[in-house]
Amino acid sequence: DQETYLSADDLRINLWHLEITDQSFNIVDIKPANMEELTEVITAAEFHPTECNVFVYSSSKGTIRLCDMRSSALCDRHAKLFEEPEDVDITNKSFFREIISSISDVKLSNSGRYMISRDYLSIKVWDLHMETRPIETYPVHEYLRTKLCSLYENDCIFDKFECCWNGNDSAIMTGSYNNFFRIFDRNSNKDVTLEASRDIIKPKTVLKPRKVCTGGKRKKDEISVDCLAFNKRILHTAWHPLENIIAVAATNNLFIFQDKF
Repeated sequence: DQETYLSADDLRINLWHLEITDQSFNIVDIKPANMEELTEVITAAEFHPTECNVFVYSSSKGTIRLCDMRSSALCDRHAKLFEEPEDVDITNKSFFREIISSISDVKLSNSGRYMISRDYLSIKVWDLHMETRPIETYPVHEYLRTKLCSLYENDCIFDKFECCWNGNDSAIMTGSYNNFFRIFDRNSNKDVTLEASRDIIKPKTVLKPRKVCTGGKRKKDEISVDCLAFNKRILHTAWHPLENIIAVAATNNLFIFQDKF
C-alpha cells in the first residue's frame, strides 16, 4: 500500500506507518510468559507484494507462517503454515538437524504466487497454495554436511544467508562461503557457482563458474572443500527488479555484476 512496513526482532513483528515515527502496532508476539519456555524465534518477515493485508514470517524451527491482518488485530493465529514433513529416516537425524533447518530468510516472489526460504544447506521454493511441502529444493552447499561439527565449533553454522528472486521469478540467488554465490535457473534446472573476488576488480571481467571438489582427484579448475575460506561469506544478495543486474556483498566490498549480453 506504500504506506506501511514491517519490522521484526526475535519475538515480535511490528507494523509501522511511514508518517507516524514514534509508535508502531504490534501484530505478532511469540514471547512466552516464562522465557524458559521459549522454543523458537522469528528469523525473517515480509509483506506480500500486492496484497497489503498479507505477510509471512519464518522461524528458527524451520516453519513459515502466512498471516492475514484482516482476520484479527494480533496475528497470533496463522492462516497457513508451511513446513516440510520430517524425514523418518533415522540416519538423517543428527544433533545439528534443528540448527540447519532454521530458516534464515524468506522472500515472496514478484508475482506473489511463490516464495523462497533459505536454510543452512538449501534454498526451497514454495507455492502459496500448497503448505505441505516445497515444490522445488536446491542444495546450495551440500558438501558441507560432513563438516557440520567444525562449522558448529567456529559458529559458522549460525550464519544467516539471505536469498532473492530475479525480476520475472525464473531464477533465484543466494550466497555461500569462499565469497561464492549461487544462481539457480528454475526453467532449465541449471545452476552456477560464481565467486566475488578481488581478482575481478577490473570492470568487464567475465566471471568463470567455480566447482568444489569433495574427494578423490581434484581437477585443475576445482577448489577442494578443505580449502574453502569460511571467514569469507556472502550473506547479502540483491537482484535488479527489471534488468539482469545483481549485487552481492562480500566482506567489506560490494560487487555489482551485469549480464554480458
